[in-house]
Amino acid sequence: MLDAAIVGLGWWGQKLVRSARGSQSIRFTRGVTLEPDLARDFASETGLTVGTSYEDVLADPSIAAIVLATPHTRHRAQVEVAAAAGKHVYCEKPFALSKADAEAALAACRRAGIVVGVGQHFRLMPSIRALHELLARGDLGTIMHVEGNYSHDWLVNQPADNWRSAPQETRAGGMTGMGIHVLDAFSHLVGSMRRVSALSTRRVLPLAAGDTTAALIEFADGATGMLATTLKTPFVWRVAVYGADAWAESVSETRIVVRRAGDEPEVRDFPACNHLGMNLDQFATAALGRGAFPINEEGILHTVAALEAVFRSVEANGAWQPVG
Repeated sequence: MLDAAIVGLGWWGQKLVRSARGSQSIRFTRGVTLEPDLARDFASETGLTVGTSYEDVLADPSIAAIVLATPHTRHRAQVEVAAAAGKHVYCEKPFALSKADAEAALAACRRAGIVVGVGQHFRLMPSIRALHELLARGDLGTIMHVEGNYSHDWLVNQPADNWRSAPQETRAGGMTGMGIHVLDAFSHLVGSMRRVSALSTRRVLPLAAGDTTAALIEFADGATGMLATTLKTPFVWRVAVYGADAWAESVSETRIVVRRAGDEPEVRDFPACNHLGMNLDQFATAALGRGAFPINEEGILHTVAALEAVFRSVEANGAWQPVG
């Protein structure tokens, strides 16, 4: 069993802890938050020992791993000090906001010989696993194009002083919270992205970084892609892959629609799963020396590089930017 500390006990940090309940691989025993009073009931519910010092948990020999659910701009430094302390690290997405920061953080983990995991758990959703299997078998033929949209309005009423509203944390609208999951799905399903052209605008919400973003993508193999995300519309998730012989679309965590030439669309449903907990389990299994975390350094870096390319393109009013 891997004993871990959760750093950041906001709504997502709490969700990570709850997702690991019943795990045979990882358990959370300590938590770090700058607002301990707000986490008191949660600590009582989960049995966490909660404090305000990151340094204290790094110095605790009983803690083998750190799970970071903290503001994006802090990830590099927090990963580096965890690695220096010999702790395995699971970092929420985005792993970093620039490729240079991601490279530095990964290099620190490599030098320390510790396992690093990243919170791109959407790869484990049943519908995305089903799409990946179709593509791996070549069922769609040559991939022509891919489209994705992940949007919701869950955070519309968050306080103005919440860190997620800060322009340095929520760059290009919903890209750091939602769009990055689409980018990672594109990388996982279709492959490396070569260049990006993106626009971000402020339509409704008083956010300096905007609330709506769209991007065109060229893949290394010549396929094309389109991505959209907005912070002000009812929930939508879709990733569609269009092949020469068929297309397939993830329309929810558990459903895909497939259409082959000459046939009607076929709906396929799959059992729900705790994919967030599964991702933590895969990290813990790797940290315990029983395999490798499925997203390697190259995969982590590529998603960050694509995200950074979106940022650069938005700042350049849609000019094409290379990925990498």
